[in-house]
Amino acid sequence: MSAESEVVVALKETDEVFANPNIGWQTFHRFADEDKNLEGLPSSSAYFRFYWSEVEPVEGQIDFPMFDKVLARARKAGQKLAFRIMCAGTSEQYLYVPKWLKDMGCRGFEYQYQGQGPKHWVPDMDDPIFQKYHFRLIKELGKRYEGHPDLDLVDIGSVGLWGEWHMGGTGVSIPSVQSRLAIIKAWCEAFPGTPKVMLLNELEGLKYAAANGCGWRADCLGDMGGFSKMWSHMKDFYPLQIQKAGVQDAWKTAPVAFESCWDMRKWVKEGWDVRYIFDFALNVHASYVNNKSAPIPEGTREEIERLLRRMGYRLVLRELRHAKAAKRGRPFSLSMIWENVGVAPPYRDYMLGFQLVDVKNRSNAYEFMGKNSIKGWLPGKKEVVETINIPRETNPGLHGLAVAIVDAATKKPSIRLAIDWHTRDGWYPLSQIEIT
Repeated sequence: MSAESEVVVALKETDEVFANPNIGWQTFHRFADEDKNLEGLPSSSAYFRFYWSEVEPVEGQIDFPMFDKVLARARKAGQKLAFRIMCAGTSEQYLYVPKWLKDMGCRGFEYQYQGQGPKHWVPDMDDPIFQKYHFRLIKELGKRYEGHPDLDLVDIGSVGLWGEWHMGGTGVSIPSVQSRLAIIKAWCEAFPGTPKVMLLNELEGLKYAAANGCGWRADCLGDMGGFSKMWSHMKDFYPLQIQKAGVQDAWKTAPVAFESCWDMRKWVKEGWDVRYIFDFALNVHASYVNNKSAPIPEGTREEIERLLRRMGYRLVLRELRHAKAAKRGRPFSLSMIWENVGVAPPYRDYMLGFQLVDVKNRSNAYEFMGKNSIKGWLPGKKEVVETINIPRETNPGLHGLAVAIVDAATKKPSIRLAIDWHTRDGWYPLSQIEIT
């Protein structure tokens, strides 16, 4: 194609901080439009944890209205919901699992956390009664919410205190390996297409989860020696555990998520290096960081924004090429150079989309969904070719060409591009084509 007959659009990258779905700075048990501690930071993910007793207080009657309300509230706030279901805790509440499960004769254990406070009861997860009803819960949640447009992430957390896969300080052992793997399998089967994460500290479970398409989550980002001067999560536990579990490359197909240890105020108080902590998260290809919706310490905003410009995926359209003219009823080819300047790929099927708008009569517009999904686009450059068919009824004359990344189900623009270009409802009007 000669230069005279070709349009070439070169685009510049922007350093603007914005929210895209399925990545970013998570809110914790609150939503972005009510979380004053965000201080204007964008957030597309709201993370919540629920005890089984909250979800199914009456046997066989899962509180779907509660889940539906939380999902709808997340949508209103411009977010999606990430959640974990738990079966044990340490607060004043006695039963974290439904009372009816214990009344059915399910075996269990009483414990006091660190030998103090109220007594609690946790089911024996090797008991067939527990497995029958807990697996039913998981299956029913999957039936209703797998593929839900407002569901972001499932955090597999049925086992242990707060769903953290340990019973430290209680004297109670976690269930057998066989039962732990069966629980993970149940979540994977119930939510096959939803991104899932598994806590890093459960080695055998993590290996199994990663082999079945799950990513991982760590809940003590930032610990540089807060528990011991001789040991820390950041330098001693995380690097070794990632290697032991063989999950160095899990990020290529499933997300990595972090929760701050304490929160960032502790980091600053202790004089820990925030840049080092965030760089660790980026180096292991994190898509989420959760600071428990705690206040952001003074002087750290710049580091958070730097993190958000790189965490997860961040897509730049570097170049668009196409012929200056197209014929009605004929295919039309578009060549593009994209670059993911983030540290992880998108994990969901968002598609390239295109729009033709008649310059003289803007009501004459056509939208096309391409064949290329951005799912799995690893960091780096990618050359993409798309072909659209110009409708026969298209009016001859000049048409604007816009590009977007659209939701596969709704065909509506869903992802911001990191380009220095104005956008119109998520569409980026980049060039023009003469239709003949």
